Amino acid sequence: MSATRSTYLEEEGVFHFHMEHPVPAYLVALVAGDLKPADIGPRSRVWAEPCLLPTAISKLSGAVEQWLSAAERLYGPYMWGRYDIVFLPPSFPIVAMENPCLTFIISSILESDEFLVIDVIHEVAHSWFGNAVTNATWEEMWLSEGLATYAQRRITTETYGAAFTCLETAFRLDALHRQMKLLGEDSPVSKLQVKLEPGVNPSHLMNLFTYEKGYCFVYYLSQLCGDPQRFDDFLRAYVEKYKFTSVVARDLLDSFLSFFPELKEQSVDCRAGLEFERWLNATGPPLAEPDLSQGSSLTRPVEALFQLWTAEPLDQAAASASAIDISKWRTFQTALFLDRLSKCYSSLLDSMNAEIRIRWLQIVVRNDYYPDLHRVRRFLESQMSRMYTIPLYEDLCTGALKSFALDVFYQTQGRLHPNLRRAIQQILSQGLGASAEPASAPSTELASAAADAHSDAQALLLGDEAPSSAISLRDVNVSA
Repeated sequence: MSATRSTYLEEEGVFHFHMEHPVPAYLVALVAGDLKPADIGPRSRVWAEPCLLPTAISKLSGAVEQWLSAAERLYGPYMWGRYDIVFLPPSFPIVAMENPCLTFIISSILESDEFLVIDVIHEVAHSWFGNAVTNATWEEMWLSEGLATYAQRRITTETYGAAFTCLETAFRLDALHRQMKLLGEDSPVSKLQVKLEPGVNPSHLMNLFTYEKGYCFVYYLSQLCGDPQRFDDFLRAYVEKYKFTSVVARDLLDSFLSFFPELKEQSVDCRAGLEFERWLNATGPPLAEPDLSQGSSLTRPVEALFQLWTAEPLDQAAASASAIDISKWRTFQTALFLDRLSKCYSSLLDSMNAEIRIRWLQIVVRNDYYPDLHRVRRFLESQMSRMYTIPLYEDLCTGALKSFALDVFYQTQGRLHPNLRRAIQQILSQGLGASAEPASAPSTELASAAADAHSDAQALLLGDEAPSSAISLRDVNVSA
């Protein structure tokens, strides 16, 4: 359980848990299963099914203590005692959840060292921002996610250097701009202070605006004070003042101006075009984005290869591009490249991790590339997290592959988390409103599935209300 102490009375078969600090209700969590523990540091252990335990130990042993120590140097003592991690099955619908003392994380993230690092560090950062100091309402989730993302990147900069942090930030900001294009710049969920008005689904607040636009605002505040270490000192004081309470944006911003009286005298909160109020309540992109030039050593090769593949004449450029070895690239470099490209390196797909495979499979689906559909099916049969399933089902239901999507859903729905199952049903309900007949394809499997698509869809979706507005979640690949 997400608790500071636990005991088990074997003779009674009873577990006792105790949490000595006040926490908001959404952070109370239990997990049960065939889980085995192993220490990975002086105050950390992993819990996992026996088949996963050796991998979890090898990937995280010593690392979590390193990240906790870096966070403590920046933001003050870790106040929760234990920092344990439990690895959950692929059916867990989100990447990770920051339950105090016991971070929940999806086991498939073990495939990717870099995404594992980023996601665990993000949850470590939540120990200060989100768990200790909590947003008072869901309308201001950025107070948790934006600050945690900023803190996560400060920790990675201290631990792995600025270039790696800038690469990860560039990758996420690319995703933010794709999501903005999908939702539209006037989408109400692109505000930092979202109003939960009729037509706004609270679950849609788990989007990249909450994380990345929130991060950009926090980064902007850090730039106003001119020194990231001075801003670290402010955040440490902010946590100390508000720990174990809930806050609103005004608490953070008033504290910021009080901590830096010289900035208050300069009225930085009212600078034309960058007003704090506009940051909070304007729809659309961030008002300012960070300088990522320190990551150029890692992003430049990505851009160079992208330019080759988009150059003319394509046959000559492709020959040059094919000579470039990407096997030594970081996961974020490859993922960033695939996010910007429409066609590349299919033969390498099976040896790569889930973060890279999903990007290629989205290209396969968007281009109706039937020879690789078996890979899409295999992926959806093995990956059951929201971040992997939603993007593919969204793409499948916007083109000629609706009946294929329905068929795969039939085969996998029993293994999906109920909330995720309902979300996919809504996507299918929207997509199957039009004809489910596929374009001519060599697959008899697709043709037979299409024959009964409408009647099957009715039976499948009976009783599940379709959403009133189509808000695409295709690029909402976020952790908690």
